[in-house]
Amino acid sequence: MTTDEIAAFCLALPGAREDYKWGGVRVFSIAETRMFAVIGLRADDLAFKVASELFLGYVDRPGVHPAPYLARAHWISLSAPYAMGAEELQDLLRRSHQLVVQRLPKRRQIGLKL
Repeated sequence: MTTDEIAAFCLALPGAREDYKWGGVRVFSIAETRMFAVIGLRADDLAFKVASELFLGYVDRPGVHPAPYLARAHWISLSAPYAMGAEELQDLLRRSHQLVVQRLPKRRQIGLKL
């Protein structure tokens, strides 16, 4: 997937919006401040949240690294060209979105769950 395809996919998720922060980093978030994916944190890399129990398994894969500044929150980073197929990447971005939605107050989760 290209960066633009990833951005389009992220924006198609319920409640997602895009902002530019930290000198041009593309940040995809829900509920205005809750990030679920970031493009360009370091060069053209993609970073997103994974379930805590899966974090170590993903960072053991070639081309997947702990995300700078966000690894303690179980975020992984992939450098372009991404080390995953489009289907797997979309599934992980969808799961990242849902992990963030689950941490919102119940009243804010309405309409955001898949």
